[in-house]
Amino acid sequence: MPDPHGLDFATRALPYLDDVTRFARSLVRARGDADDLVQETFLNAFKGWHSYDGVSDVRGWLFVICRNTWHRLGRREERYVAVEDDGMESLAAARLAGTAISDGRAAIWAASDLGPAIAAAIDALPDVFRAVVLLVDVQDLGYDEAAEALGIPIGTVRSRLFRARRLLQERLLDHARDLGVTTRETAP
Repeated sequence: MPDPHGLDFATRALPYLDDVTRFARSLVRARGDADDLVQETFLNAFKGWHSYDGVSDVRGWLFVICRNTWHRLGRREERYVAVEDDGMESLAAARLAGTAISDGRAAIWAASDLGPAIAAAIDALPDVFRAVVLLVDVQDLGYDEAAEALGIPIGTVRSRLFRARRLLQERLLDHARDLGVTTRETAP
């Protein structure tokens, strides 16, 4: 397909295959379905390459196509859990972090290989929270870029990210308890 912008699809879009694959797997838990979603995303992107402006971020453009494809294929199961009291959750998170630092547990956690525990905790998040965490914290998108990719307001991104981080913190604390790093009595 001739490129009106002088841009080659393979050169500009394919380097983001891994990023789109991770994003698709955050949306669709079944690996085969996620791979189908990635294939459909890149097919749609290739078909629509003539509409790409040549200036905007290709990765973000691909994330939007992936999300839209996911919606269109009907694989979405959106669940939203309202945060009842953001202020109280912030205080609890700060208290947990402060206590871990003051009693030396933070150093033990820093020395541990938490990669598998973090991956499992992210995977266990409800879909709406997992997608936001993967885009903002893993893919390093800004709130505005994540909002655009997910088709939600920035405020919703912030709220979901806050709640997701709190859920991750709770799961990782459970992991620390399982390792014997902390107990229910010493945990805040």
